[in-house]
Amino acid sequence: MKTKPGLLLATLTLLIVTACTAPAPKSFNDPNEEGNRRTHEANRRLDRALIRPASGAYGHALPKPVRQGVGNFASNLGLPGNIVNNLLQLNINGAVKNSWRFVINSTLGVGGIFDPATDIGLDEEMGDFGQTLHVWGVGEGQYVELPLLGPSNQRDTLGMVVDVFTNPLTFGAPSPEKYMAPVAKGLSRLGDRYDFSDTVDSILYDSADSYSQARMIYLQHRRFKLGQEEPVDEQGDDGNDYEDF
Repeated sequence: MKTKPGLLLATLTLLIVTACTAPAPKSFNDPNEEGNRRTHEANRRLDRALIRPASGAYGHALPKPVRQGVGNFASNLGLPGNIVNNLLQLNINGAVKNSWRFVINSTLGVGGIFDPATDIGLDEEMGDFGQTLHVWGVGEGQYVELPLLGPSNQRDTLGMVVDVFTNPLTFGAPSPEKYMAPVAKGLSRLGDRYDFSDTVDSILYDSADSYSQARMIYLQHRRFKLGQEEPVDEQGDDGNDYEDF
């Protein structure tokens, strides 16, 4: 049976109107820590064998301004997805700001390679589907370490999947244009790995427990970006009284 567009829109609107921002968790929920640690160790081996050398080669091959241009280009291609999520969150100001940012950087910024929008005060407004679920009142759920992608949680993992379909430049574009955004994003992350190599190496290879360190840093950073400033209690949580996903 086909879902009527009007019914789908009404249901979505009801979810937005009745939802409230998820409360800030005070701990973490990691019942699958053993499996997550195995994935973390596999990610460390992958980083040591492939990602760190590739980021070094990328960073040495391209000067900082060129790497910054690639990062700007990737960020600009992600803006349509941000705008969709801004609208789903009823963040009209953010949607307008990101729309103008996309227009200015796509034209004056030569396809987004340069970032004149920031120079005139149009900073990027965060907008991903994990954040949208948070605004709708969905808790972060269990902590997850994803292969290759690293630290996450159940809510943001679902958000990453949905974000593939909320950005028309990555979902609706014809081939090969639809591959530009993921390729640019991958190169941008290699550039970030190179630029912050000392910090990343310190966490992954110099920490007494790199898994716990990475988990704490991720949760604190993500909750801060969502406006939740509760410190992460590294004593953990047994999951019995934690907000459910």
